[in-house]
Amino acid sequence: MPNEPKTKSITYADAGVDISSGDRAKERIKYLAQKTFNRNVLGGIGGFGALFRLDLQRWKNPILVSSADGVGTKLKVAFELGMHHTVGADLVNHCVNDIGVQGATPLFFLDYLASGRLDPEVTEAVVTGLAEACKANGCALIGGETAQMPGFYTDGEYDLAGFIVGAVDRDKMITGAGIKVGDVLIGLPSTGLHTNGYSLARKLLFEVAGYKPTQYVTALKEKAGAALMKTHRSYLHVIQKLVGAGLTTGMAHITGGGITENLPRILPKGTGAQIEIGSWPVLPIFEHLRALGQVSEEEMMRTFNMGVGLIAAIPAAKFTRAKSLLDRAEEKFYVIGRVVKGERRVQYT
Repeated sequence: MPNEPKTKSITYADAGVDISSGDRAKERIKYLAQKTFNRNVLGGIGGFGALFRLDLQRWKNPILVSSADGVGTKLKVAFELGMHHTVGADLVNHCVNDIGVQGATPLFFLDYLASGRLDPEVTEAVVTGLAEACKANGCALIGGETAQMPGFYTDGEYDLAGFIVGAVDRDKMITGAGIKVGDVLIGLPSTGLHTNGYSLARKLLFEVAGYKPTQYVTALKEKAGAALMKTHRSYLHVIQKLVGAGLTTGMAHITGGGITENLPRILPKGTGAQIEIGSWPVLPIFEHLRALGQVSEEEMMRTFNMGVGLIAAIPAAKFTRAKSLLDRAEEKFYVIGRVVKGERRVQYT
């Protein structure tokens, strides 16, 4: 038989997956996660499953509350700016708020980071943001996944998502069921877009207006990219104050869908919300986006948070107490409307 041509032995690296690089990245981030551990974390990073002990002395009748989310196309701005240290906080804070509005205390968090080619330095920057936000919110970063998917993601880009678990006593759950007609609606200010509406914002700023992310925009009094990269705020501290004092009947995290779609999620049957436009200051980024695209009020209110990142329903009889508590804590808030008779929808006046 004729000699068969010798072929090179093909490795995983030849297919675009560098296992050694992945191992280096994992070693660099392991210590970051361990800094968030508490006595309820069992084991360490690297097991097939992360272990967390539920402290049954802390809760009499615990209900687990969970949420999963991603950073979305805000990541596109991060890629262009080479700014990777804030997106982890965006993700954690978003998830913390989602379970916090139900009265839950965050326990632990897991992340998912996927890229075409794993860059150890970028990975470390992202996980640094995750770990710092977990630490600030009192939850442990107990595990996650770093996946290399060559051919699926463009070099230099990645996707980031996460999963959070919290707990609340059954009799302290905040579901919105106790919301009644006449309750006062207060809005807590956002820091910017948070993590929603970026597909429209990027189109208006970078395509319609033609700005570069590093370009200073007079109307914003800052660079376009900086305005978009403001970190998604955590409301856990103020949520815990309101819940602990028994001053709120329901809370809505204003994310994708804006006030229009998020507030009705907590309204009981037979109630609606009346929101007074102009009762809070709209951030310059939203006004500029509106002007660039001649975007209608309706579209703005159901796409962006418009400067309100969380809404809490306060019984009218408890409003003075709530105001005093928030003032003492130096927490800025705005009275933006009331609960009215209706069918789970928002009316703007």
